[in-house]
Amino acid sequence: MSALDDAVRTVAVVPRLLVALDFDGVLAPIVPVPSDARPLPVSAAAIGSLATLPDTTVALVSGRGLADLAAVSGFGTPIRLIGSHGAEFDDGGAVLDDAQRERLERLGAELRALVDGEPGVTLEEKPAGLAVHVRNAPADVGERVFEAVRTGPASWPGIETTPGKAVLDLAVLQVNKGLALDLLRERIEPDAVLFAGDDVTDETAFARLRPGDVGVKVGPGETAAEHRVPGPAEIGALLQELLAVRASRRG
Repeated sequence: MSALDDAVRTVAVVPRLLVALDFDGVLAPIVPVPSDARPLPVSAAAIGSLATLPDTTVALVSGRGLADLAAVSGFGTPIRLIGSHGAEFDDGGAVLDDAQRERLERLGAELRALVDGEPGVTLEEKPAGLAVHVRNAPADVGERVFEAVRTGPASWPGIETTPGKAVLDLAVLQVNKGLALDLLRERIEPDAVLFAGDDVTDETAFARLRPGDVGVKVGPGETAAEHRVPGPAEIGALLQELLAVRASRRG
């Protein structure tokens, strides 16, 4: 049995468990068109069943906007959805004050001007910010746009910037997945957390894990997670194992 198998079996039997998962690159393979992303059937089935078990909370913690996350994942209650790196919880959206709303309007206008006419570059509007996507842009275009964003609006006071894979998120309030995980922990009070993510934005959550928790990095790259798997297919197998052990012990 691998160290990860052992960790999954151990965390599966705690009295109260929180399973928190990134979506893209974890439950769903990365695809050229973000709106085409869908969870692997085996993963969708596993977390759907996990969420019905007693004292078991399943949450998706994504950089996507909340409405977008719901649309591509197909999930809703009892699975919790947290979007925009924690700026949007499914029990209430981001609340901005007048200064933040004004900043958001200025940010949107500046970003639209920067990306206008740039091939393959798209903007994703969120309640507390915007994301600049360059996955489908030529490499030189993506680099040029990101440099313009970093030296422009990303440098403004009151703008929080979160880099990811071919995306740069800008928000008018402080958000990250680590803070979102902390808030989930406060609300749920689990005995242990299993968190899986593939992006640099997930490192803030890995850094918040405590003794007894399980962190799983999906794919390559430096990480604070203790465990690693190659891709979404292995996450599907992990979730099946977690479900089997937890259901048998708590049935």
